[in-house]
Amino acid sequence: MSTFEQHAWTLGYLDKIRSNALPTLLSRAELLTDAEIARFYNSMLTSRLLDLRSRLLQAKGQSFYTIGSSGHEANCVVASALRVNDPAFLHYRSGAFFIERSKQLAGSTPIYDLLLSFSASSDDPISGGRHKVLGSLALSIPPQTSTIASHLPKAVGTAFAIDLTQRLGLEGKWPADAISLCSFGDASANHSTAQGAINAACWTDYQHLPVPVLFLCEDNGLGISTPTPTGWIHHTLSPHMQTYVADSRDLADVALQARAAVEFVRRERRPALLQLKTYRLFGHAGADAEVAYRRKQQIESELEQDPLLFATALMLARGIVDAEQLAEQVQAIDAQTARVAAVAVGRPKLTSAAAVMKSIVPPRLDKQLPARQARADVLAFDKHNLGKPQHLAKIINWTLHEIMAQLPTTVVLGEDVGKKGGVYNVTQQLVHQFGNNRVLNTLLDEQSILGLGIGLAQQGFLPIPEIQFLAYVHNAEDQIRGEAATLPFFSNGQYTNPMVVRIAGLGYQRGFGGHFHNDNSFAVFRDIPGVLLFCPSNGHDASLLLRQAVELAYREQRLVIFLEPIALYMVRDLHAPGDGLWCHELPLAETPLPVLGTPSVRESSLVKAAPDLVIISYANGFFLSCQAQQQLAEQGIAAKVLDIRYLVPLHVDAISEAIGDCRKVLIVDECRQRGSLSEELFTALHELKPEHYQIRRLCAEDSFIPLGAAAYTVLPSVKQILDKVTALLGEAKRGGLSS
Repeated sequence: MSTFEQHAWTLGYLDKIRSNALPTLLSRAELLTDAEIARFYNSMLTSRLLDLRSRLLQAKGQSFYTIGSSGHEANCVVASALRVNDPAFLHYRSGAFFIERSKQLAGSTPIYDLLLSFSASSDDPISGGRHKVLGSLALSIPPQTSTIASHLPKAVGTAFAIDLTQRLGLEGKWPADAISLCSFGDASANHSTAQGAINAACWTDYQHLPVPVLFLCEDNGLGISTPTPTGWIHHTLSPHMQTYVADSRDLADVALQARAAVEFVRRERRPALLQLKTYRLFGHAGADAEVAYRRKQQIESELEQDPLLFATALMLARGIVDAEQLAEQVQAIDAQTARVAAVAVGRPKLTSAAAVMKSIVPPRLDKQLPARQARADVLAFDKHNLGKPQHLAKIINWTLHEIMAQLPTTVVLGEDVGKKGGVYNVTQQLVHQFGNNRVLNTLLDEQSILGLGIGLAQQGFLPIPEIQFLAYVHNAEDQIRGEAATLPFFSNGQYTNPMVVRIAGLGYQRGFGGHFHNDNSFAVFRDIPGVLLFCPSNGHDASLLLRQAVELAYREQRLVIFLEPIALYMVRDLHAPGDGLWCHELPLAETPLPVLGTPSVRESSLVKAAPDLVIISYANGFFLSCQAQQQLAEQGIAAKVLDIRYLVPLHVDAISEAIGDCRKVLIVDECRQRGSLSEELFTALHELKPEHYQIRRLCAEDSFIPLGAAAYTVLPSVKQILDKVTALLGEAKRGGLSS
């Protein structure tokens, strides 16, 4: 008699074993050895009993997020066909895969590890109690939380990165002959992210570039409650790549097809699809009332197609064990899960915000950037311009050359970054100096660009992806928000995505206007934990901040968004044509980097004991504020102008220190009133020094930016800055306070 709680399914399963109420075996069983069958069965059974144990624990409030692997356990056979150092990007029904791979590494404790994850213990070796994820650094399984295949782009990127490492003669995190595996469901295959990733892999392969990725579609015929049309997966995914199909009820069939697929991808370095027919048992998740949308007869019929039952029948048919021995094995593993669960649920939990947030910022690495190469050699192609002040675009271009020469693992990637040199020539000449393997022209798909960047980062590169326009990043927002930024958090800092994402954006662009080329909102980045957002307004700062971004990515594994104001790319003059006051020389290599978070300060030309007010801005707003500063000086008004440069996170202490003793502050924000940076800055300054500052703000209208001259009707102008200053100073004379 059992002394531990057992799930009703387990009791029914034991009855089936003892009464031999098992399905008829399918063909090909002779292709497997007894040892292989026994190993697969053990992984499948262990995964199933862990799923059921989790449900029992959930009923007691001791387990969370019970979406399980039941019916998908034959994916363990796929795991056996792979090596432990083949990176595997798994969806959430991959418990048996995880258990099987654990057997390739001595000392692994998958039962304990998974139960720690189920119970949200801070001892969980992958997430530290932050999420129920399947992951392990030692097992080459980066954790995924995606249910909609958003991990596919980085799986493709990782595959590409593995072979790129070899072409460049570098040492990566994955071996030279490794392949990338990503699993997903049939419903997720319809998501644009999955379609884009598969298209990117096929697009790359079509050009005879290696991309060794195996797409494992675990087809259970359901997207929660919505059926997948019969034959749809084969129809939509298989035409452009080698395809293998297996039935999870026949372990030998799965083994045959999985081994063939893995061998093809490993040998040919090409993408392939393995479509594994599976069954989703016990509903979508623990709380799913499956009878609400499926017939009872249908549910019961699929329970009889359970791959574990077929594996059980195979164990008995081959005489590996008899019925009683098998029942004892089931009882033993179930008892083990109960004992381990009793320990796991009592392990420590995260109990403070500080503990939860500890892994948002990745750990700092103890390494230094390589020595810089001689500038004259790196920039020899433009030697006639060296030593002369240049506009913003030229300075960024030169800085990119210096960074790529200094750090061999840097890779610039994006649409048109190669021979064309980007839309604004910011990447010109890079491909001629560093070659097509380090300056990658990508397909037109922002999801794939960022996914490739993440994959490159996980292989040990420092990628610098380019998104042509700020408005375009919204097509791929989740690759930053849901994938790149979350990985350190959900892996307790074990996996990271260090990279610098360059984005051309903001408004005021003349001649090539309209909303899609003048998007003035970056609110999408402001609420993503761990992300840094830099935004230089001029060439001098751009060079220093880009160097700093690369150093932060290299030494601190940070994800940095580098927002470049399009309208200022080619600007040379500040006040009058030909004054050249917005041009700068490339800072010397030894120029110290700014202290992170500190604004740059432009003092008024008026000599006064203290400024009359402080104007805070960034990018185009800073440029306009500098123009206004001179006109104010002509009126006898001394305005100090701050360029905050570091937009996320705001370092309000540093900003307040730069403001000094002045109490009158005008925030000039070229983004819209709602959701603008000025809202946060206004609030932060007030909270720092309540009732101290007299603050006003000038923002763009809550409007999209139209084409042509009409654009300037919805954006801040120099005149509006002057009017706001006049009003603010007038309020101060009348004794007005901030609103």
